[in-house]
Amino acid sequence: MKKVVIIGAGHGGVQAATSLRDMGFEGTIQLIADEAHLPYQKPPLSKGFLNGKQTVENLLFRNANYYAEHHIEVIVGEKIEAIQLHNQTVTSSTGHTFEYDYLILATGARNRELPKAIASNALYLRSMSDAQQLKLALDVVESVAVVGGGFIGLEVAASAAEAGKQVTVLEVQNRLMARVLPPVLSEVFLKKHQEMGVNVQLNATVSAEALAEFDLVVVGIGVVPNQELAQEAGIECQNGVLVNEYQQTSVSNVYAIGDCASHYNRFAGKQCRLESVQNAVDQAKIAAAHICEKTQPYDAVPWFWTNQFDLKLQMAGINSDYDSYAFRGDLVANKFSIFYFKENKLVAVDSLNRPADHLAARKLIQAGITPTKEQVEDATLKLITS
Repeated sequence: MKKVVIIGAGHGGVQAATSLRDMGFEGTIQLIADEAHLPYQKPPLSKGFLNGKQTVENLLFRNANYYAEHHIEVIVGEKIEAIQLHNQTVTSSTGHTFEYDYLILATGARNRELPKAIASNALYLRSMSDAQQLKLALDVVESVAVVGGGFIGLEVAASAAEAGKQVTVLEVQNRLMARVLPPVLSEVFLKKHQEMGVNVQLNATVSAEALAEFDLVVVGIGVVPNQELAQEAGIECQNGVLVNEYQQTSVSNVYAIGDCASHYNRFAGKQCRLESVQNAVDQAKIAAAHICEKTQPYDAVPWFWTNQFDLKLQMAGINSDYDSYAFRGDLVANKFSIFYFKENKLVAVDSLNRPADHLAARKLIQAGITPTKEQVEDATLKLITS
C-alpha cells in the first residue's frame, strides 16, 4: 500500500490530503503539523480572530472525526528536521521516522524579522499561537505601532483601530502596499485608515528609539519561504522549492505546494512564488492528481484579497506589468475596478467592493478574453466571460 507524507498542515497540506481521498487514493496519508492544533485557516487570524468575531473552533478546517473517517492521520506537534531521499523517510525533532512513497512539502513561509536591536519585544503574526499572544496583548495596551504597510500589517492595524487602540503604521515606502497596488488604490486605503484614526507615517525610519514610544509593536514586513528542509536534502531551490507544472520537485516523487514552491506562472510570465490561499489550494489539487495518475498541469489565474474596515479588495491576475488601464464603477463611493492591459490584452483586475467584477475578471483572464476599454468603462454593460 502506497504511503503519502505531507509536511505542513496549512491550506495546501489539508487540501492535498482531502484531494487524495476525493480522487480515490487508497493508501496511507500522514499529515504532519509542527503546531499543537488541528489544522486551521490562517487568513482570519489578522481579522476576525483578532477582533473576537471568530474563535479557534471556528477556524478549524475539519474536526477530528472527519480525519478519522477519511483515514487521514493528523500528527500534531512534530517538526520535521530532515528528509532522507535514499530510503524515502523523514525524521522529526523528537526522533520519529516516517516512511513515504510520495512526499508533499507544504512547509509555507516564515516572517521576515527586524533585527533584535531595533525591535527586541516585537510581535509577529503567522500562526495561531502568534494570534493568541497578539490578541492578549491588544487587550491590555493603548498604543500600537505596526511596522509594515502591506496586507498583514494593515489588517492588524485595522483590527487594532476597531478595538479602540491608538494605532500608528510605519511604512518605509512612499505609499501603502506599493509592491502590489497602483497609487490610486494606495491612496484609497491611506485615506480610509486615516479616517478611522490610524496615524500612517510613510517614508518612515524605523528605529529602537521610535518604537520605544509604543506599548506594543507588531511587525509585518513580508515572509521568506521555508525551503531549508528541501535544500539540505539536495532538492533544487531558488527563492522557494523549484517545481514543474505538476508540482514535482527535482526529485520526481517529492512535490512542493503553496508559499514554499517556486513555479513558472504563465499569467505572470516568469518564475515566481505566490503567497495566497488560492495558490496553495490549487497546487495541492495538482499534486494530488499527479499522485493519483489523473495528471493535469497547474494553470490557475492567481487571485488575492484583503479586508480592511469596510474595504474589500479582490485582485485577479498579476498587475506588475501593464501599459494601459481602464476604470469601471464609482471611484467616489469606493466601489470600482481597475482593468490592466498589456499590448491590448487583459492581464489583471483589481476590484474594490465590486465582487461581481472580480468573479468575471478571473473567468476573462483564464479564458484569454479581453473586453474593450469602452466595454469596461460602461458599467451598464455586462462583462461577457465566454
